[in-house]
Amino acid sequence: MSEATTLDRTGSPLTRLRVSGMDCASCAAKVETAVRRLPGIEQVEASVATETLTVRHDPATSAGSIAATVRGLGYGAEDPDAVAPEAGAPDMPWWRAPRALLVFACGAALVLAYAVGRVAPATERWAFLAAMAVGLVPVARRALSAARHGTPFSIEMLMTVAAVGATVIGATEEAATVVFLFLVGEVLEGVAAGRARASIRGLTGLVPDTALLERDGATVQVPAASLRAGATVLVRPGDRVPADGTVAEGESAVDEAPVTGESVPKRKASGDTVFAGTVNGDGALRVRVTAAARDNTIARVVRLVEEAQDTKAPTERLIDRFSKVYTPAVVAVAALVAVVPPLLAGGSWGEWVYKGLAILLIGCPCALVISTPAAIAAGLSAGARRGLLIKGGAVLERLAEVTQVAFDKTGTLTGGKPVVTDVVGIGRSERDVLSLAGALEAGSSHPLARAVLTKAAEVGAPVPPAFGATALGGKGVAGKVGGLDLFLGSPREAAARTALTGGQEAQVSELQGEGKTVSVLLADGVVAGLLSMRDEPRPDAKAGVDRLAAEGVGAVMLTGDNARTARAVADALGIEAFAELLPEDKQRIVRGLQAGGAVVAKVGDGINDAPALAAADVGIAMGGGADVALETADAAVLHGRVADVARMIELSRRTLANIRANLAIALGLKAVFLATTVLGITGLWPAILADTGATVLVTANALRLLRMRV
Repeated sequence: MSEATTLDRTGSPLTRLRVSGMDCASCAAKVETAVRRLPGIEQVEASVATETLTVRHDPATSAGSIAATVRGLGYGAEDPDAVAPEAGAPDMPWWRAPRALLVFACGAALVLAYAVGRVAPATERWAFLAAMAVGLVPVARRALSAARHGTPFSIEMLMTVAAVGATVIGATEEAATVVFLFLVGEVLEGVAAGRARASIRGLTGLVPDTALLERDGATVQVPAASLRAGATVLVRPGDRVPADGTVAEGESAVDEAPVTGESVPKRKASGDTVFAGTVNGDGALRVRVTAAARDNTIARVVRLVEEAQDTKAPTERLIDRFSKVYTPAVVAVAALVAVVPPLLAGGSWGEWVYKGLAILLIGCPCALVISTPAAIAAGLSAGARRGLLIKGGAVLERLAEVTQVAFDKTGTLTGGKPVVTDVVGIGRSERDVLSLAGALEAGSSHPLARAVLTKAAEVGAPVPPAFGATALGGKGVAGKVGGLDLFLGSPREAAARTALTGGQEAQVSELQGEGKTVSVLLADGVVAGLLSMRDEPRPDAKAGVDRLAAEGVGAVMLTGDNARTARAVADALGIEAFAELLPEDKQRIVRGLQAGGAVVAKVGDGINDAPALAAADVGIAMGGGADVALETADAAVLHGRVADVARMIELSRRTLANIRANLAIALGLKAVFLATTVLGITGLWPAILADTGATVLVTANALRLLRMRV
């Protein structure tokens, strides 16, 4: 069995080849059609994004026969493991590719033909015939192979017919030049497709080649690709993090801009998550690896985006269906233009055959076929590089139609953990209150305890040692600090230990009315202060909701939290809240919004919001690169920014605008040159320039999305 062939889960042979030179959807369709006609073929999938061909077949069918068929169409076919594209092996420079070398040879032959024509005019025709043959023979061979394997109306066939026909009617010089321009157009298309692929594959270059692995009490340098979950690595200041993991020891500012686009480094300490490819700043970190190289965030994003690029959008499917009718129709129109005027109106055969051949070239469907997938691929890649993972062209198109976004609260609109919002000193300073409360909570890992300690660190309040600190299940915590008997707990439990004044009770009620959890600090049985905590909105939540509004998109909040807390968060963001909801309630509200005519995107964590995510027109998972953010829903905001939901919708709308512009360019140029050709204003040269130019223009326009700031 070939190295390129393995067995799938059903036991059938599965051959996977890397196919070079496959630059657009029509190339992939040509390959699939040819391979599907081989005996024993069960399933064929050609991917332009990854330049791969996957074939499930009978044991009697060899990988060699599949590769030979692909090579017969003019494409390269190799074992992907041998060339290791996924390992980041650099692609061949465009100028060394076979098609580029053919362009150079054809161009040199064309220049030589012009020179020969000047020196020996009598041999000019034969010189241009030879120059044309240099480029046309390989094209004609590909055309005949495609026709033999089920694709008679290929671009290569149209080119071959037009060039041969031009030669027959004496336009040899034009025929040779047209072949050269066609080959230049193919190279430009390949370069553009390669740039689109490289834009997302370039992410893999962020991960360093080596890592410092801790083993048997020593640090050894090993390949980063060999790291496994559970290993511990040392990341020195200035080094790139070699794998996804959590900080086991150390504290440092980590520059996440290469992965997230954030301009300000994030402070990382024990327990924090770090991503492969980010840059460590000023302190050494010991990082416990949580994912192997193939499963780190960057690798999964690359893999998922490449898969998404192979999922056709509705517009792309429509164009594919249209092109299957369009190309034979162009051939028929060209034939009618060449034949009908001479037969019925006494026109010149040479003149009208020439016009018919020009129409063949004008009608080449390349620009039309590539207009949508090029923009979709660029849009998906642009989003992925900014942490916006969109799973396919259909989702990308649907996002543009969203009119209402339904957000989960905890971990989506809010940070998912409580923070201290108010410190009220009663007979003591706020700093003292935080010091005493922090001393009681120092040994606890409870989220509320961490919130108190974080606040104390922020204001620089010292945390003295506590003696006999004891958690009182469901009531609070008690202990001694500096000779004081302290208690920190709920207002109800504090009131059971001492009498609260009317003013103190009013303060507690006011804070609770704002959806905050209140703790009362007692010192020697006397109220010393109040601390309130709440899961606060993310720093960019208000700006994100406002950005959606600017796009004409409404927002609501769906949460299982209590109504008072939900209302407080929603009021701060200026949106409507639906609270105390079960999962089925969230789904019901989403369906209600849809029934009212809204196109709904549901944003949540991808697990307990599953029914609502499934019911929504687009489900968007929110998470910092976690499995749930990558593997669930239709799209994912990898870096947990609320504003990224608006950015995702903006990207979708810009991509659709790009597609519309591409279609206008492709069809508009063809219409103009069709009319000018029939009127006798333009001929073969402008015809091929129109087709090549349109292909280059729509590809360049699509690639603008890669540079777009969202």
